[in-house]
Amino acid sequence: MQVIFNSSFPRAGSTLLQNVLAQNPSMYCSQTSGVIELLYAARQNFTTLDEFKLKEPGFFDKAWKGFCRSAMEGFYGGLTDRPVVVDKSRGWINYYSWLERFYPNPKVLVCVRDLRAILASMEKLHRKNAHLSDPNDNPAAMNFVTVDRRVARWMESPPVGLACERLKDAIQKGNHKKFFFVVYEKLMANPKAVMESVYNYLELPNYDHDFDNVQQVVTENDGVHGVYGDHNIRPKFEAVVPDWDAVLGPKLSAAIVERNGWFYDFVLKT
Repeated sequence: MQVIFNSSFPRAGSTLLQNVLAQNPSMYCSQTSGVIELLYAARQNFTTLDEFKLKEPGFFDKAWKGFCRSAMEGFYGGLTDRPVVVDKSRGWINYYSWLERFYPNPKVLVCVRDLRAILASMEKLHRKNAHLSDPNDNPAAMNFVTVDRRVARWMESPPVGLACERLKDAIQKGNHKKFFFVVYEKLMANPKAVMESVYNYLELPNYDHDFDNVQQVVTENDGVHGVYGDHNIRPKFEAVVPDWDAVLGPKLSAAIVERNGWFYDFVLKT
């Protein structure tokens, strides 16, 4: 079994990518996965339990690596007999240095998108789901009263702010050179070329995807995600018309670019 890791930005097309890849009969594509959390909990026990400190340092290292890999492959072996699995979790980009120790040369796909589009999407969901309580909203702190304050809050907290910090860390470490970045705008404009590049990076045979009829086979219970739960996809690829000026306002949209120059410099080069 080969495991591929989808560790994407929020609102950047990761669900769409999972459903496109799922057209390939050799691939099993997960919804937002909890596998990394299972391994994370195991790592906590391996690090802290006295039972793993009774021998000299390093004694259990090979066994620990074997446990992590076998646990991951065993989990998916219980779900599918397809030879390729695409596990979707935003955490992989952050834990890449650990991942490659028990799964050498992992293939990591990272969907990215113009931050203005991501934040405009968050704002639209906020307005759409005004009847739901948002855990970010603290009236006493007035941190969610205006569009400007909501954007500021999203940029300094999960999932958007956390995704940015994780990408920045990957760039600082040089790990980003080992990832394949799927730029949402490029994917929507030229899906065939982008997907051919994806398969080339994955070192797998290309597959002739149908971009005019993407059936949603990878679904999520959006109730779990609260206000920002929206993992429904459109069945047909269509050009995306930017709406951030209309949603966020031209002044705030320009400020987002100015404040996050490092992100735009990186994405433009990807």
